[in-house]
Amino acid sequence: MTQLIDLNKVADILGVSYLRAAALAREGIIPVVALGRRYRCDPEKLKQFIDGGGRRLPGGWRRKPPEA
Repeated sequence: MTQLIDLNKVADILGVSYLRAAALAREGIIPVVALGRRYRCDPEKLKQFIDGGGRRLPGGWRRKPPEA
């Protein structure tokens, strides 16, 4: 099982402030899991996000099924 990291660590990795990381999480741009009022991130998903050029997937990280 992968250990999730908090937004402070995500902000450090991305080189942005905590507030910017929180805004990116709320907007669904970075891949996070909301646990109550706290956000956590899977380091592998964050790496995929960075390796992909920092672009979110269509429909966000929680992909929606294609519409018929």
